[in-house]
Amino acid sequence: MYLINVKSFLKREQAIVSQWPVNRRASKILDCRDYESTKYAILSHRWMEKELGETAEVNYEEMVELANMDTKKRDEIRDRAGYQKIFRSCKQAEMDKLEWLWVDTCCIDKRSSAELSEAINSMYRWYEKSARCYAYLHDVPYQSFPTKFDSWRYEKFNGWPEWFSRGWTLQELIAPNDVRFFNEDWQFIGDKRTHSSTLQTITRVPQNILTNGFSLTRPCVAQIMSWAADRNTSRVEDKAYSLMGLLGVNMGMLYGEGKRAFHRLQLEIIRMSNDQSIFAWDPDGKIGRSGSVLADEPSYFRACSGMQTMEIDKFKKTLNADMSTEEEERLGSFLVTNRGIQIYLPFRSSSGSDTVLAATLQCSASEGQTPVTIYLTLWKSNYCRFFGSQPETAFPKESVPTFRQLYLTYQDAPHDPIFEFDDEAVFEPGFSSSSIYPEHMDRNKVELTNSNPLCVRTYVNRPLDCYFSVGVGQCFGQVWINVLEHSGRSQDVIAKDEYREMQIRGPGLVRSMVEASRGHSRISTKYTCLHQTQWA
Repeated sequence: MYLINVKSFLKREQAIVSQWPVNRRASKILDCRDYESTKYAILSHRWMEKELGETAEVNYEEMVELANMDTKKRDEIRDRAGYQKIFRSCKQAEMDKLEWLWVDTCCIDKRSSAELSEAINSMYRWYEKSARCYAYLHDVPYQSFPTKFDSWRYEKFNGWPEWFSRGWTLQELIAPNDVRFFNEDWQFIGDKRTHSSTLQTITRVPQNILTNGFSLTRPCVAQIMSWAADRNTSRVEDKAYSLMGLLGVNMGMLYGEGKRAFHRLQLEIIRMSNDQSIFAWDPDGKIGRSGSVLADEPSYFRACSGMQTMEIDKFKKTLNADMSTEEEERLGSFLVTNRGIQIYLPFRSSSGSDTVLAATLQCSASEGQTPVTIYLTLWKSNYCRFFGSQPETAFPKESVPTFRQLYLTYQDAPHDPIFEFDDEAVFEPGFSSSSIYPEHMDRNKVELTNSNPLCVRTYVNRPLDCYFSVGVGQCFGQVWINVLEHSGRSQDVIAKDEYREMQIRGPGLVRSMVEASRGHSRISTKYTCLHQTQWA
């Protein structure tokens, strides 16, 4: 990779400022070096954009050709915020007696896809091997490190400087041994060891990781993912690529693949690790996305900041089950196949459903807690992640787990159906749609996704004081419709209650829909019970 020769850069800058002739052949500004034998500083910063959407940074070609440009073009580049960051970084490196500097904007020739891929795959190493990392907080005007939440100044960035909200800066905080923070005027405001307690509050990264990195221990996959839950990237693929170094994974760059990049990242982790916490996303069921056992993005792991893997002896004790040596070995391995993720798990059957299982993972939400339970449901010979069950009633605690090899679905069916409600076609007086749940859904057109798989609308026949609910949902890429009658209940309560009940019944309802629609070109519903007076 290329590094900036600090002395050559500053010498060229001095010649330009002083209007001296620039010796273009005297020395290279950028030179190929390796991180093992070179002592260098490295810059961590937030990429800046101009008002018209153009980049305010300086790229490799501009850095190399600056001396050969006409005065107008050269001055335009030197006036950019990105160039000033490089200049101030070089000045700081000179004061720190470091001869080389690495800056991601200009030390990677992004015209070469191979070089870009190599740089991203090795970026964690470059930060880890640096002698010093300069973290430039461009939106901190004070002469001290920000230690208090400020929702007014940093409204768009979770109450803290923008640097802490970016995806790439997570590894840039953890990997280097020495991270030094600078404010908008390049005044030193502290290092990561001094402010490790505040940094833990801001980032949720434990202090021991901030001060020692991964030299002593590497947390489980789910916990590392949780640190990135509230971070943003300019491109959706970078949510995955920015985590590769932290998770010890290498994979090719395919910009344009969208959220599939995060799915590929998880599959690469599974191929090289037996850490079952990767399946423990959304332990509280707040997202409630049924389908693939892989998460769509890091935010699905937000509630996993205390997640830990469990030793096999402790795991067996919590299960209260006898296990043979062969079973222990099978528990410790799983692999990706063309059918699904093949895994050996202890599970309990549901007392309320013949298709839902409670599978126990070899990890806990925090130290001393019982193992994490996820819910799986059978669909076309594979098991999918399922939300909506009530474990305290559906899965008795005294049940003894059974061990079985399962195949887990890791691909979602590409199907986001849209339902339209034509309520204007009903002309009967007193008959209308009274409520909808969730409330944020459009009243006339409902688009269902994996994260929003269900919508329930309540209708009322006011002269007869009768209500019925229509639920439209999708499950595993299939749509389903359910209609239920009610009487003597508030329509608002009906919509919320039916949402919960229909979510639990989803797998069974979609099977009924498939059966009812066989041989028909239109979607049909198999079970619909309405009192005759409703049809009036």
